[in-house]
Amino acid sequence: MNQELNKETAKKIMEVKGEVRGVVFKTDGEYILKEKGEEGLKKLEEELEKLGFPIKYKEVKNLNFYPVGLRAISLLTIKKVFNFDDEKIKEMGIFATKISFIVKLFMRYFFSLKRIVLKEAPKMWRKHWTQGELIPVELNEKEKYAIIRIKDFNLSPTYCHYLRGYFSGIVLMVVKTSKIICEETKCFFRGDEYHEYLVKWE
Repeated sequence: MNQELNKETAKKIMEVKGEVRGVVFKTDGEYILKEKGEEGLKKLEEELEKLGFPIKYKEVKNLNFYPVGLRAISLLTIKKVFNFDDEKIKEMGIFATKISFIVKLFMRYFFSLKRIVLKEAPKMWRKHWTQGELIPVELNEKEKYAIIRIKDFNLSPTYCHYLRGYFSGIVLMVVKTSKIICEETKCFFRGDEYHEYLVKWE
């Protein structure tokens, strides 16, 4: 999917089928408030208005469903307005795991990495999205790595970097480590059938 964002490409993005919980927009808004303040959030909302797909981040309802395309537009507009690179987008993903009440709800009761990666992560995905499937491929606690696959979910190459951060953040909530690496080893946008992430920690 073309990442060059304008009215035409935004309309095409909005044709992507599926819905997502409003909590994802809340975490975007909170990150911009933290990094750029109220003026930054206002600037972002003005740009979205120009595109024809306005988002009032403070008015979004956490549990309401919104079009999946709008989630991509939010992230791509943030990248465009603030000139964020891939690592900054990844940082947004990590931040989201810290403040998402849906993630907190799951993590409140489960402290086992095995339970979270192999059983709860797919449930968390289904709580957020009406499309796509998260599949735990492997967890090796001795060798300190996990492999996670995402099928039938091809939103935007930019979102791939966001997920690198998101999966890192989930593991960081359970594993006490100062170093964690998440690589996308397979990607639909590079010609693979699905997305696959390798998360390693020390």
